[in-house]
Amino acid sequence: MYSQTELDEAVAAGVINADAANALRNFVERERSTSVPDEEQFRLITGFNDIFVSIAAAILLFAVGWIGQKIGQSTGLIIDHDGPSPFGPALIAATAWGLAMFFTARRRMALPSILLLLAFIGGVFATSIFTLVLAFGPERFDNNPALGGTIAAVAAAIAGAASVAGIAVALLVASLGERVEDMRNLILAFVLALGVGVFLFAMWWDGSDRGRITRRADVAFWLHLLAAPMIVHPVFTLLGLNDGNATIADGFVVILLYVVLGITALAIDRRALLVSALAYVLYALSAMFRQFGAVELNIALTALVIGSALLLLSAFWHQARAAIVRPLPEGLRARLPLLDRTAVSPQPAA
Repeated sequence: MYSQTELDEAVAAGVINADAANALRNFVERERSTSVPDEEQFRLITGFNDIFVSIAAAILLFAVGWIGQKIGQSTGLIIDHDGPSPFGPALIAATAWGLAMFFTARRRMALPSILLLLAFIGGVFATSIFTLVLAFGPERFDNNPALGGTIAAVAAAIAGAASVAGIAVALLVASLGERVEDMRNLILAFVLALGVGVFLFAMWWDGSDRGRITRRADVAFWLHLLAAPMIVHPVFTLLGLNDGNATIADGFVVILLYVVLGITALAIDRRALLVSALAYVLYALSAMFRQFGAVELNIALTALVIGSALLLLSAFWHQARAAIVRPLPEGLRARLPLLDRTAVSPQPAA
């Protein structure tokens, strides 16, 4: 089997023209495609080798992180007397980059690539923070949230563009200083605004590939996965629906919000919103059943209701989505994923 990189190299060398290469890609995609519409696919595992490589990479990253920590301890470059050292995450980031040069750039393996990306970003972020803490002196961070927030913002900036939301939140915390405990609602509202921004950015990617046949759909998937908790958690928290004192009225509000999220998820054909809010709905229904007197069975009844509802929604997702999307105005429908994607021919990844 030829890889995408080898096909690109063959085109560059003049062995095969671009049209023929694209035709071959389209043929392979059609042969591999056995799914039905609205399954919301994303490239994660192409075979058990992806899992095998991911497990091996995780073991290796754990080992180099441990070794880096021991090196930091032996050289004295640690925070306090027994704290972390920047050597550990630095070695993790360097190793992840080296592995990605092969498993991502050459082999195009999705699951290992995600693992290595997270390890690299996390390693760079942790290395930056630990290094800056050592440079300023750990004692200067005691009761100093402004300095801590500023250092976190700098570290997030170093970690890359994917940390833009982290930069913004950290800068807000730094600007609030000692008032941060009293301004939780402001922080939650800020996170909510960022989540809405990420959601709109994800919709822009989805709108550029309504048939979901290119890698743009994969980009939108991960953006939706990031946006969902940034929207759901602040909304439920600001409404006081997860403070541990849920009433029957609160339970009905949670269910109503979940229905709204479900309609939105159907319209945009993304399930991330439903998954992100699931914990709140489980908690609210459990509290409702407990209020009605079903104390011993509240968890079982909650699981029964939610599990049955989600399975029914999954089984009739396409029909439910059609019922939601078809009455919408034409201008809005034109920005949403296609209802029928079976007739869309695969195109080369973009």
